[in-house]
Amino acid sequence: MENKNKVLHITVWILQIFMGLMFLMVGGMKAFSPLESLPPEMAWALENPNLVRFVGISQLLGAIGLIVPSLLRIKPFLTPLAALGFATIMILAIGFHAMRSEMEAIPTNIVLLLVFAFIAWARWKKVPIQAK
Repeated sequence: MENKNKVLHITVWILQIFMGLMFLMVGGMKAFSPLESLPPEMAWALENPNLVRFVGISQLLGAIGLIVPSLLRIKPFLTPLAALGFATIMILAIGFHAMRSEMEAIPTNIVLLLVFAFIAWARWKKVPIQAK
């Protein structure tokens, strides 16, 4: 692997691990915490309990998909698919927050969308993980 690709490979791994761990925590909180204990900026969770549980479980599964297939090199094509799934969640989150006039949440969703799109592109095209 040439030096430029090695740097990209390491960078993508760092992003995968960071985003995976972050969304394990966030997804776990949404999936399993009592809704009343969620942060105030998630007041919508009380109005949409099934949605918040669905999003939490989706985030947990996506976080596993970001890390485990590449780490074990078993079906590593699932990693860019997990990243695309997260990018889709971010697009939906932008629409959800826009509908609720929660414009302060949208820049974060845009940044996360770009990070997940980058991971998907890198793992699909530029520095894919080879299966065992």
